[in-house]
Amino acid sequence: MMALVRAENITKIYGAVTARSKEDVTSGAVATRALNAVSFEIEPSSFVSFVGPSGSGKTTLLNLIGCLDKPTEGKLEVAGVDVLHLSMRQSASFRGNNLGFIFQDFNLIPVLTVHENVEYPLLMVQNVPGGQRRERIFAMLEAVGMVDQKDKYPDQLSGGQKQRVAIARALVANPKLVLADEPTANLDHKTAFLVLSFMKKLRDELETTFIFSTHDQKIVGEAEIIYSLEDGELTGKQVKAGKENA
Repeated sequence: MMALVRAENITKIYGAVTARSKEDVTSGAVATRALNAVSFEIEPSSFVSFVGPSGSGKTTLLNLIGCLDKPTEGKLEVAGVDVLHLSMRQSASFRGNNLGFIFQDFNLIPVLTVHENVEYPLLMVQNVPGGQRRERIFAMLEAVGMVDQKDKYPDQLSGGQKQRVAIARALVANPKLVLADEPTANLDHKTAFLVLSFMKKLRDELETTFIFSTHDQKIVGEAEIIYSLEDGELTGKQVKAGKENA
């Protein structure tokens, strides 16, 4: 089976274009090595977590996979595409057609209803016809248990409800991969586990790959494959029984 994400020795350095060490300097600033020679493969339909303390490189890594940034060195393929050589316009098109995003602060548009928030990527990114939009939106809101809240605005929802709407929005465009950066950080533990159970349920139903980052050890156990990051380096991989061989 072809890997959905393949990273080979990806390094990300901020503050220097061709820096090779933390001491390299560009414009008088010390370069920061956020990721250092990280390699891994993620198969389709996986439920994966990158775990590590603040500053370990989790968000940087998700930004690279999500084509929001590019590595300084190394090779990165997502859905069979060498994303390093995509232009800004090509990267935006690739994200819109292949990726979904879930954020820790939900990122819902406050002036739009639940229905309109979920509709947004279909209308503004993919330009899906009205009838198809309504079908997809209803299906996703039903999947996350938010049909009866469809006419409410974000400020009328609880944190857990907002994140369920964010999950529906991320999945409504049928992405191959959903990236979630600390998706439970602003939720209590009970709600966090419920949100992750929704994500896993939808992964099973839609065969979408989920990659999420977290520093919460209680949440990490919900992942089926766990990569540990520390100081920008991959320090370990844990695979739950019944998945793949580590």
